[in-house]
Amino acid sequence: MSGLKSIKVPKLLKNKFFIAFAAFIIWIAFLDKTNLMLQYQFQTEVNKLENQKEFFIREIRQTREEQQELLSSPEKLEKFAREKYYMKKDNEDLFIITPAPAQ
Repeated sequence: MSGLKSIKVPKLLKNKFFIAFAAFIIWIAFLDKTNLMLQYQFQTEVNKLENQKEFFIREIRQTREEQQELLSSPEKLEKFAREKYYMKKDNEDLFIITPAPAQ
């Protein structure tokens, strides 16, 4: 037995509270069903959805403004219908000119 050297373990690693705390941290960080990686992914998804929400709120506000503008004036409504939906009066001919595709 003289060939075996005894390994000296630091006091901190012998402390049962430190061991319990280290096990808890490892469990929360890696083994739990809502570990740190999943929390990061969830937070990224929340941020992305909040940005989308802001975008759609702006779009809704802009659409409502356009709606109010169109409903306030028959001339604007007619212009919108002609430009967007290619509507025409009965005595008119409509020619749609599209640019040639780039080659």
